[in-house]
Amino acid sequence: MKENLQRLRKAAPNLKATDMPGTPFERDKNGPRVESETELIQTYLVPLAEGMPGAFGLRDDAAVIPHAPGIDLVFSSDPIIAGVHFFPDDRPADIARKALACNVSDMAAKGAEPLAYLLTLALPEAPERAWIADFAKGLRAAQTEFGCKLIGGDTDRTPGPLSIGITIIGSVPSGAFVPRHGSKAGDHVFITGTIGDAALGLALRREPSLFKDRLSESDREFLLDRYLRPRPRSALAAAVRTHARAALDISDGLVKDLTRLAGPLGLALKFDVIPLSSSVRAALAADPKVQDAILAGGGDYELLIAVSPEKAEKFLASAAKTGIAVRDVGVLDAGTHVAVLDSRGNRIEPRHPGYDHFLR
Repeated sequence: MKENLQRLRKAAPNLKATDMPGTPFERDKNGPRVESETELIQTYLVPLAEGMPGAFGLRDDAAVIPHAPGIDLVFSSDPIIAGVHFFPDDRPADIARKALACNVSDMAAKGAEPLAYLLTLALPEAPERAWIADFAKGLRAAQTEFGCKLIGGDTDRTPGPLSIGITIIGSVPSGAFVPRHGSKAGDHVFITGTIGDAALGLALRREPSLFKDRLSESDREFLLDRYLRPRPRSALAAAVRTHARAALDISDGLVKDLTRLAGPLGLALKFDVIPLSSSVRAALAADPKVQDAILAGGGDYELLIAVSPEKAEKFLASAAKTGIAVRDVGVLDAGTHVAVLDSRGNRIEPRHPGYDHFLR
């Protein structure tokens, strides 16, 4: 090892021991940053696996989840990256919650109950102990809320921005998985909650003075909270798997995700029936361009659900028991396009098609 390090130093004179793969992040035991990968895992992540025997205290390279006959396991992965999905100076607990919540939202859309998750944490440098402690605290609160536990993963050092990858595992009764595609002409389309909140919260996070004197402080706090702390509709999972023909969550924008749900079908969506919070309505009254954020902003993690006409009333009754608001926004038809219409029946074309990581 010593000879290898000497050869590497000749090839790269500025190479430090801490730059070598597999070496600790830091060597300062008294500093604010963690001393090693072992400290990071054992101190902050292992406690998140308590009570999950198949996680083996995060000492193994894999985990085991026993499941009963008649149960299907459901897997999904949705990473978040600093500068793309969150701001680097957001509170660590909020970042942790968002990382887990957006994955739990995928489970809800499939009618699945979350069981466990794997965490891949790629850090640009050794985190400060205070930061990773708050991050772990946020994860603990989120996993308690959502009913799942950490069972493994990996930690890495990256030359890029902070990246948090979560792979979530859920369960559904055999054959009850709800696909994204599968809706049919005549199906009713339901939307949970309200739309556009997260997009406006992001806009306020970027520019705090936006809508100055037009939004109350409580409106601002509400919108920022909707951006920072998504609320996956897990309580609706049973109703989704019992009654839905197809479903997905709204992460990339209402129109884009509605087009995905419709597939080869069409839908005439009246703008006036889109469920909006009073905060978004206030912003829309101040600036008509807010319409674009509603239609294409994304990030709300509400659900789009297609239900056959025979099951629509039963779905509404089941949803009502959860306390989660759902709204029937239209019926899928044999057309081939999703169109948004204003109060006069004129088509509204959003300036942006929805979020795309690679679209320029």
